[in-house]
Amino acid sequence: MRKLSITELNRKLPEEFHQTKKQSIRILLDNVRSAHNIGSVFRSADAFAIEQIFLCGITATPPNREIHKSALGATETVQWKYFEQTSDAIKVCKEDGYTIVLIEQTTNSVELPDFIPNGPIALVFGNEVEGISDDVIGMADSAVEIPQFGTKHSFNISVCAGIVMYDIWTKSNK
Repeated sequence: MRKLSITELNRKLPEEFHQTKKQSIRILLDNVRSAHNIGSVFRSADAFAIEQIFLCGITATPPNREIHKSALGATETVQWKYFEQTSDAIKVCKEDGYTIVLIEQTTNSVELPDFIPNGPIALVFGNEVEGISDDVIGMADSAVEIPQFGTKHSFNISVCAGIVMYDIWTKSNK
């Protein structure tokens, strides 16, 4: 066994990535405060060919040195758009036929292993401390949470996003 070289990974060039069929998934970041987390979400979105990221509220936007550190160029490959209000991003998604799925612990959450994606979805991830805004929760079609078995009650937003994107990619590409 040996580690693969960069050339053996067969990575796409940015121009090739733009031509790649994307997952019918939009990521909405609701007031995410850490630029490192935002960059990590971009990088995961690139890895799973996510259609678009909507950056909302206080969520930083590219170009940003701190986002760039963890995105490693994914801000150039993944489409993104900024919205001052997350509710406006949700309205656009609903008008475009997307189901709004919160990644949040709520009274009606479904555990991620039991969640079956159906059609275009917009996944909403919230602030590192406050979670998803109450006004946004009222606009959602459903909520999903990742089962946890330790003493903590949450994942870092970038870790959470990576887990959810992988799970949905796996279920959508069987």
